[in-house]
Amino acid sequence: MDKREKLIHKRELAKLGGGVNRIDAQHNKGKLTARERLHLLLDRGSFEEIDAFVKHRSTDFGMEKIHYPGDGVITGYGTVNGRLIFVFSQDFTVFGGSLSETHAEKICKIMDMAMKNGAPLIGLNDSGGARIQEGVVSLGGYADIFYRNTLASGVVPQISVIMGPCAGGAVYSPAITDFIMMVENSSYMFVTGPNVVKTVTNEEVSSEELGGASVHGSKSGVSHISAINEREAMNNLRKLLSYIPQNCEERPPFMSYTLKDNELREALKNCVPENPNQPYDIKEVIEGIIDEETFFEVHKDFAENIVVGFARLAGRSIGIVANQPAFLAGVLDVKSSQKAARFVRFCDSFNIPLLVLEDVPGFLPGTDQEWNAIITNGAKLLYAFCEATVPRVTVITRKAYGGAYDVMNSKHIGADMNFAWPSAEIAVMGAKGAAEIIFKKEITESGDPEEAWKQKEAEYAGIFANPYRAAERGFIDEVILPEETRIKLIKAFKMLENKVVNLPKKKHGNIPL
Repeated sequence: MDKREKLIHKRELAKLGGGVNRIDAQHNKGKLTARERLHLLLDRGSFEEIDAFVKHRSTDFGMEKIHYPGDGVITGYGTVNGRLIFVFSQDFTVFGGSLSETHAEKICKIMDMAMKNGAPLIGLNDSGGARIQEGVVSLGGYADIFYRNTLASGVVPQISVIMGPCAGGAVYSPAITDFIMMVENSSYMFVTGPNVVKTVTNEEVSSEELGGASVHGSKSGVSHISAINEREAMNNLRKLLSYIPQNCEERPPFMSYTLKDNELREALKNCVPENPNQPYDIKEVIEGIIDEETFFEVHKDFAENIVVGFARLAGRSIGIVANQPAFLAGVLDVKSSQKAARFVRFCDSFNIPLLVLEDVPGFLPGTDQEWNAIITNGAKLLYAFCEATVPRVTVITRKAYGGAYDVMNSKHIGADMNFAWPSAEIAVMGAKGAAEIIFKKEITESGDPEEAWKQKEAEYAGIFANPYRAAERGFIDEVILPEETRIKLIKAFKMLENKVVNLPKKKHGNIPL
């Protein structure tokens, strides 16, 4: 075999991973191989592999007799929609995708390259965890990755796609990244597995029940986006990348858009019911404002009382945070505050303007909320908005009550433009509760307390259940008709595109974690 043939042979051997039988076993589980996933993710012919011939250095437990080129992870770079990304794809057919010293070194190398070149880092995770045969060396490899994840945070976008098991210490790298995607019924994440849980707590639980995509998508909020299969996961990933910039120094991608002669959206006239207590779907408002079919929701099934996601407005990428009156009346609680705060901070890190659609009756009361630190968690959202320097625009569609009014990107915490619909109610609380407090004595002493209460409630509502008191103070920049919202927002974000904010010099703030 000459030198040329030797190279070709080695390349073909590397492409086989753990061999035909193990590839078949992967397919029989309904899963794709590490290379097939890269083929779906990247533009055709764009992938350039790095370190294809790397082998582990372990000599314990007979490991010196077992070697596979690449050592269980494929690393390199390519393009998605013509834009550079760096990627690693763990290969479950080789040692169960377990992480060794050299496996970690390969990942760290492309992480360093992503930072130097200012391009997103994508991790396709499918691993049995640390390679037990290597002991502390493999644990050190994980820590090297965690450290780089932290250094890269806010510098380049980092996205983790969980395509199989991700357990123990392995979960902390995805947890530091910006977004986690999971695949239903074939991926799971947990710090301790079902067997350990049974031993320690005597709970019987399956891997899916403990840490599957549905659990982390709806209960814990660990996963941001779920897919029904791996092909959909790769499509979701490509779509997500289309909304975000390459790094913190760049602006998000801009899609060409020609303004129409009439950008009024008549459908918005009837979105908010006349009855202030009647729910409606804020997603109808979102769809009525943005470019058609561009809304990409994040955390869809978690904390549904708030909606977050990306969209385009006249071709411009924006992040949307919106209270959802159709779920828990749109109140802010522990989970919704966490969800929105994380999203706001991501958008601010990567120069994505923020649109806030507000209809919030306040914070959710109760012992459960107080004992689970609604104070601290609500402050996370407040802090996130306060420190955000990207263009920030708020539209109050209906209720804006109490401290929640302040928190939801009010003028007082640095919002650039604040609009309100005529249906907006900006007050300390709802008219019914306010009347009970302010006019308690008059109501009690009246001959007909119930009728007196109704009169006083109407009196309070007439004064405060509207946007004009706030507009008189300049807290609302303009009261607008619903159908005008899209064009007002297009002009506002255009006006704000060169916004500059100089924050006080400091090492970093201390967000209430």
